[in-house]
Amino acid sequence: MDIDGKGDSMEEFKSLQITQLDDDEDDEEIAIDQDDKEEDEDDDEEEEEEVEDDVILGFVEKHEHSWSLLRQQFPSKAGGVPAWLDPDNLLSGKSCVCDICGEPLQFLLQVYAPLVEKDSTFHRTLFVFMCLSMNCLLRDQHEQWKHHPEKQSRSVKVLRCQLPRVNPFYSSEPPKGSVTDKPLTPGAPLCNWCGTWKGDKFCSSCKVARYCSQKHQVMHWRSGHKLECQQGNLLPQSSDSNAVARRSLWPEYEMKNEHESEYDTEMSGDDGHTNNSLVSRNRVDDTVKSLLDNFEGDGDKKSWASFQERIAKAPEQVLRYCRSTTAKPLWPMLGGRPSKADIPRCKYCGGELCFEFQILPQLLYYFGVKNNADSLDWATIAVYTCEASCEGVGYKEEFAWVQLSTSTDFH
Repeated sequence: MDIDGKGDSMEEFKSLQITQLDDDEDDEEIAIDQDDKEEDEDDDEEEEEEVEDDVILGFVEKHEHSWSLLRQQFPSKAGGVPAWLDPDNLLSGKSCVCDICGEPLQFLLQVYAPLVEKDSTFHRTLFVFMCLSMNCLLRDQHEQWKHHPEKQSRSVKVLRCQLPRVNPFYSSEPPKGSVTDKPLTPGAPLCNWCGTWKGDKFCSSCKVARYCSQKHQVMHWRSGHKLECQQGNLLPQSSDSNAVARRSLWPEYEMKNEHESEYDTEMSGDDGHTNNSLVSRNRVDDTVKSLLDNFEGDGDKKSWASFQERIAKAPEQVLRYCRSTTAKPLWPMLGGRPSKADIPRCKYCGGELCFEFQILPQLLYYFGVKNNADSLDWATIAVYTCEASCEGVGYKEEFAWVQLSTSTDFH
């Protein structure tokens, strides 16, 4: 999910074999207020052969060089502003805001995930955005159960963008991984306040500052643009500029990837420790065993204990990537999982969606989100994308399934 500045790293990433995630649970699927569930997920799970998967884990760390997260480096990153793959054909209007409250969505993370199947996916990045309001996320979790995506109001949105090797924006040669790498085009102007969305609105006074929404125009004005506007010393914003108002953005991290199987090997040693684990494996095993004994008969708690045991191999992971037609998320809770009928078809080509990656709540810790009753929180966010990765110009919206913990579930 990152290219580490190596010339051959794109090919190395493409060679990663994405296989099925082995969720060892055959528990009955539970839906919220759904009386028409005719899909028998247990039968499907029992028919699937247990395969040792090759899940790719995502970890965040502070970047050493600011240029390493620019779009010409094809980064995977979390927080800050997106490194748009297609810098020209950016979305605007309703695509950029929460469908529930109307506020502009905030950038959560992006994953660089090229596919080798066809030339049009030589470069391919998935972007995740969400509303900062927990109330909206609660409502979003209710909305996703609707079987008609066009009628859903979402506060979490996923965008997919892909380009062939030869394209108008980047060299056909891999980046050198240095400050000398430059894109071929400057990119569309961005909002001067958030640096995230297309700046298709002007300040009526200076005619220089651009905004994605009226709210961000007001916020910029109140935070000091009034003086800048009078002095006339403001420069236009672009997709390659870092001079954006980062007051409300999450901290920016680079995302590194490791195979989960590497942690299986590390944790099999006699010392009971793994390099990236905060606790000893022996302690984890004893704790989980105790939890499983105490949670007997409680499906959600047993599911959570199983989830924690898997995550304990590398507690700092914030993302699990495993794209294939048979891959499944590692669900923390038994309740709130989707059935096959709950996953819509691609709104562009009509094809099936497949699971690609999931986002873990550990990311909120790195973002410094407080653990208050009304703070943003989730159990996991599973991202499903078009299995064919259908073609088209610009950005296509994919599907996210939000699973909340029982304590914050919406009814």
